[in-house]
Order: sequence, then structure tokens, then C-alpha cells
Amino acid sequence: MRILVIHNQLWAHYKSKLFSEINICLKEKYPESEFLVAHIALYEASRSGMQDENFKYIYPYKVLFNRSLNEVSFKERLFSLFKTFDEFKPTVLNVTGYFDWAQILLMIYARQKGVKIVMSSESSSMDNNRSKIKENIKSWIVNRADTFFCFGKTSADYLISLGVKPAQIAVNNAAVIDEEVIKSNYDEAKLKLRTVPELKSENRNFAFVGRLAPEKNLEILVKAFIQIQKEIPEAQNWGLYFVGNGPSLPDLEALAKESLFPQQIRFTGGLPWYKVPEWLAKSDVLVLPSLSEPWGLVVNEAMVCGMPVIVSKNCGCTDDLLNDGTNGFIFDPNQQRDLETALKFFIQNPGKIETMGLESTKLIKRFSSKKVALEMADSYKRL
Repeated sequence: MRILVIHNQLWAHYKSKLFSEINICLKEKYPESEFLVAHIALYEASRSGMQDENFKYIYPYKVLFNRSLNEVSFKERLFSLFKTFDEFKPTVLNVTGYFDWAQILLMIYARQKGVKIVMSSESSSMDNNRSKIKENIKSWIVNRADTFFCFGKTSADYLISLGVKPAQIAVNNAAVIDEEVIKSNYDEAKLKLRTVPELKSENRNFAFVGRLAPEKNLEILVKAFIQIQKEIPEAQNWGLYFVGNGPSLPDLEALAKESLFPQQIRFTGGLPWYKVPEWLAKSDVLVLPSLSEPWGLVVNEAMVCGMPVIVSKNCGCTDDLLNDGTNGFIFDPNQQRDLETALKFFIQNPGKIETMGLESTKLIKRFSSKKVALEMADSYKRL
């Protein structure tokens, strides 16, 4: 069994964690197998500043172009992918989605060679507006694959709507994070907060983590927080953190000044991924109010750390990770009052935070990187 995975960029730390775990599983369970991840480029231009020079890639890989993915032409990509395929001679080809025609042509070529095709998909029906012509093309493309790895239920349902048979979906919990690093960094930060006197605080906090951009719908979060400060006295003991950076920062900072207690709304600026748990440790409840979100891996991060979550119904993770009223709340991102109700619940019922956070740790177990990697390794073998 010779498995070739095509992936867009080297710098994708959570995918690298998954590739590392797959490599370990293959070595332990199927030692005769060969595994290679071909990264088309080093990074996407929009994420060039997020690279971590100290990150260890502990799986077999090659980078086809030592530059930004945006700088690699279709012709270059196509030639290099075919060259890599012919040199490695895989028996299984794992492509990542149906957006790259170079990978699609490689998939067709591989099928002619008798190679089994796995397609990894993160898309859901909520991602973008879709035309019938595009959906027909996608249906034709996806039905060239033998089996599928999906982020969760929403991506699996979308593939089924394109004509994929449910039995072809081998993995429907591929939205994984590096839970070991996230949890250990969180626990370390939490310990400091408990033991260092000057770091202790009686206040509680909501937190958003991610890019400060219009599609994240952050204005409604600030407005909802300001409104409940006016309505309930207990809100004076709560803060709101925005962990990240982006084009919406100036507008959000201006809006925050309308708060009765503007000092309780903080903006941390951009942080490396492994620093995020330090701010989660200072927080009690994660809020993700996005208008559109294919998944929302920050929800995984918060749940691994035992936090309850408030998540927009337009986030792909809600069907898999949210049990409404048990480990948090799902709300309509176009209804500010819905969000206010969820925020008020935790302000007025702080005793529920720990118990609902424990439910989060139970629900997230299905998305363990080790568990998912084993499922994927077994799926390769079954083809």
C-alpha cells in the first residue's frame, strides 16, 4: 500500500498533526505501507505571517514549490503533481477537495492507472451561493472518487446531496486539532492564573478567537454585550476578549467605546496558534457568531479545554459539537436578541459553566486526532 496525499500548503499545523498521527498508525498497524504528503507550496499569502519556525513536521513530505501557493501557476502545479505521482507510484491517492483543476486532472489520470481515490472535503451547503451548473460539475467530480473523508456531518450531507453514497463516506469526523498542545498550554496558563497572586481576577470573560473580519459578524457581539451591560448589573463583572486581528479592528474598537464599561472589552491583536490557549485560560465561554463558517476549529479548541460555547447556527461544527442547552447554545447570527439571551444565561448562571464545559469534553472526544488518524489508515487499507 503506497499512499500519496496532495495538500495545498506545508504551513497548516492542525493538518500536520493529523498527517503525523496517520504516519504513526500506518507504521504500527501496516508496516509494509509507504506514506507521502506532497505539499504544493509553503503557505497561502494571506497566512504567511502565521508560520511557526519551530514547528516540527514529523511525517514524510515534500514541498513542490518553496513559495506562496498564490504564486504557483496552474501549469506549474499540474506538471509537478503528475511528476510526483509518477515517481512515487501510489496505490492510493488522497486529494483535498474539488477546487483545484490540477488535482482533478491528476485524479482522472490516477483512476486510469487503477489507483484508488480518496477525497477529503470540508465544504458544506452553507459555504457559498451555488449555481446548478457548478453543482452538476462538482457532482461529476466527486463521483470520480472511491471514498471520502469529511470534516463532519454538514460536509458529509453535502457530498450525499451531490450523489455520493453514504457508504462511501469512511470518515465524518476529520475536523481535528492538536489537542495535546492546546490542552497542555491551557492547563499551564490556568495554573499560573490560580497560583500567581497578581494574575488572579474575580471577573469572568467571554472570548472570540479568530480573524476580525465582516463575515465573523463581530459587530453584533459587541452590541449584544453592550446591551446586556445596560440590562443586568451582574454584567459589570464580565469582560469580552477579541483574540485576533483583521480589517474590522478599527470599527470594533470604536463601537466598544459606547460601552458603559469600555475597559471590559479587550483586543489582544494577532497571536501564534499555540498562544491562543493562554487567552482561553482567562476566559469562561467561547463565542463564535459567524455569518458563514465552513467549520470553526476554535470551537474544538475551547471544548478540548473544557469550555462551554455559544455558536452561530451558520457554523459547520454545530451539528457535531453542539448539544443546545447542554454544552452551550446555538443561535441565529442575524438575531441579536438570541445572542443576548445566551450571554445572559452564563452571566446569571455562572454555576453552569463548569458542568456545561464537562459536557464539551465528552462531545469532542470523537474528534481525537489519534482516533481519526486510525480510522483513515484503516480506510486506506480497505480500498
